Amino acid sequence: MSSGNYQIGITVETIYVEEQSAPDDDRYVFAYKITIENTGALRSQLISRHWIITDAGGHEQEVRGDGVVGEQPHLAPGESFSYTSAAMIETPVGTMHGSYRMIAEDGTEFDAPIAAFRLSVPNMLH
Repeated sequence: MSSGNYQIGITVETIYVEEQSAPDDDRYVFAYKITIENTGALRSQLISRHWIITDAGGHEQEVRGDGVVGEQPHLAPGESFSYTSAAMIETPVGTMHGSYRMIAEDGTEFDAPIAAFRLSVPNMLH
């Protein structure tokens, strides 16, 4: 199996959603935009997601589910798919990481890792 056939690039942008957050109630909401690009040689479909969301106190939330935002996008080589979602944590700083379960057109299932990214209220010193 050539790993060049199964390559997914993932980029993340995060935004603190002040109007939905309530710091006095330990509620911090972050939106994140993910772009998933098929950088491999085979058409692939995103079938499920797995997230670990950790706040500054070490509290973890684990999220698993089919697809993303109700979709299971098919990506031909060179194609990309973007979506926006949100997460809520109890501290002004946290992290998210995880993976997407993919299936290539040849039937091979593989995981596309999502490197840890920071959730942080702007101008927070931490």
